[in-house]
Amino acid sequence: MVSFDGRAAGTPPDVWDARLAAAPPWPLPRAGRTVVVAAHPDDETLTAGGLLAELAAAGRPADVVVVSDGAASHPGSPTLDPTALARRRVDEVRHAVEILSPASGVTLLGHPDGGLREVRDRVAADLRAVLTAGAPVGTLVTTWRGDGHRDHRVLAEVCAELADELGCTLAEAPLWLWHWATPEHPAVPWDDLRALPLSDHAVVLKQRAVAAHTSQVQPLSDHPADAPVLHPRFLRGFDRDVEPFVVHEPARPGPGARATLPAAYFDATYARHADPWGFTDRPYEARKRALTLAALPDARYARALEVGCAIGVLTAELAARCDELTGTDVADAALDRARERLADAPHARVVRGALGGSGDDALPGGPFDLVVLSEVGYYLSWADLTDALPDLLTRLARGGTVLACHWRHAVEDYPLPGDAVHRALARAAQDAGLAHLVEHREADLLLDVWSRDPRSVAERTGLR
Repeated sequence: MVSFDGRAAGTPPDVWDARLAAAPPWPLPRAGRTVVVAAHPDDETLTAGGLLAELAAAGRPADVVVVSDGAASHPGSPTLDPTALARRRVDEVRHAVEILSPASGVTLLGHPDGGLREVRDRVAADLRAVLTAGAPVGTLVTTWRGDGHRDHRVLAEVCAELADELGCTLAEAPLWLWHWATPEHPAVPWDDLRALPLSDHAVVLKQRAVAAHTSQVQPLSDHPADAPVLHPRFLRGFDRDVEPFVVHEPARPGPGARATLPAAYFDATYARHADPWGFTDRPYEARKRALTLAALPDARYARALEVGCAIGVLTAELAARCDELTGTDVADAALDRARERLADAPHARVVRGALGGSGDDALPGGPFDLVVLSEVGYYLSWADLTDALPDLLTRLARGGTVLACHWRHAVEDYPLPGDAVHRALARAAQDAGLAHLVEHREADLLLDVWSRDPRSVAERTGLR
């Protein structure tokens, strides 16, 4: 750790200008969602205010998460106690983000300022919940772990772990480095440092947003304990037309960038094993099928579609509840095995077809009273999935139902986690006016049922 005082002038900002101007450029993030995670209110503006403004101008506003309450910036203040200061800083960060990116959401976690190490596990759990609650994250931006501030280090370490989990780019932004170091200091990460170019408009918005953090840049009173936290000369270093980030690309592509798995992937999988996912012999799979059948709101369906039927194990059980059933898959070996399994069910057929497929791989037309997506959505990229789901829902008959069930744990080969698939379906279903009938969550799986018929099972069966 280094020792420094933010109220002191520190290193003159202009000594950094030439080296930062020569740093390799970092292009504006494009794939997936960008989330800026600040250790304290004002970190989001000082380190990434220009990034927030540029993404807003590009029509891709980032999300902002502030981890601590900022209540420790003025110890001993006679003007604001920690509770009042925390309330003040909430107002300031909301105002600053409104200046930079009006459409950005702001999440305030409220952990203790200066105490993130003591609540590290809670911070990680809260951030994981935020990062997995929306569209897949393509870029995670936070403070730099080498900044010399304990909260910055702890948060950067947590974000690095989460970025690895999510397979997204991590961009760490130095803040106090510019204050205590010089360009020749061995701690400066020149090899990994990248510079985001900022437009004049973004620079101006950032200046206004910094000024909005009045408790940090203006005195609270004439009392020495109420002096500004940030020295005016130090603040001039944040007026540059670049923003520096230490950028770490993911070891594996993130969900915002990975491509849909091709049919050849499944052909190769079935060539290695007749039942590669253990549908016929794993108790987990038998229980999941029982949950799936139990979640269906109607006893019987006239026409049903199962997308990604594989070798037809679930298909055979669904067939007992349907007058007519069509299963689809893209692997010829899987279709052959499914046809064998369904030989005694002439009302059930399997054909080639894929979610989001076209030409020979297009899904059959509707209308269907039931559509089942079991363990199939995560094979698509985020872009392909979000394009395919609205088209799929057009195949639902009046009163039709869609059921989705997916594994929640990370699989190295798959473009998406199961949670992302269900978030995408929820958005498409809501846009299509469907009602959410069933929500089942376990550590291992998600199961959701949506329907054009909003009635509960009790209402459908005359119990109420």
